[in-house]
Amino acid sequence: MTGSPQRPLLFLDVDGPLIPFGAAPEQYPAHAGCPEPLDANANPLLARLDPEHGPRLAALPCEVVWATTWMADANECIAPRIGLPQLSVVVWPEPSDIDEQDERNGLHWKTRTLVEWAAGRPFVWVDDEITDTDRAWVAAHHPANALLHRVDPRRGLTDHDYAAIGSWLRRLF
Repeated sequence: MTGSPQRPLLFLDVDGPLIPFGAAPEQYPAHAGCPEPLDANANPLLARLDPEHGPRLAALPCEVVWATTWMADANECIAPRIGLPQLSVVVWPEPSDIDEQDERNGLHWKTRTLVEWAAGRPFVWVDDEITDTDRAWVAAHHPANALLHRVDPRRGLTDHDYAAIGSWLRRLF
């Protein structure tokens, strides 16, 4: 997943896509196969991380970037548990007046920043909070191809999600 200007980006959220939530707790298996055991002070939801996500993400023809409120903590807490290297991290700006207007209009608070971060490169955004408003805004303001892929937060990333993302990325080449 080394970066190159030609490779598309994959902006990856953590809560929802990698750490499922919102269903009955017994629906989430604890994944014992993670290389990094949880210590006593760790977030207990980290046990929901499936270590298979790392190899599957690494196999995609793109540069994966953390786009999560975990920010740099994703490299410390998430990446080692699923076998990913240190990834670039989107640093979120401080809230502004435009964020309040965007929220009233239904635009996700991440959308503008991700389009700016992509700087004209094709990208996939994987998140559980994407709406049609975000898709329309990106289509109107981003010059390259973009796939805004919403994940069901109760299930996290599934085979179907990986197939859809992989197919879209391969069509770019």
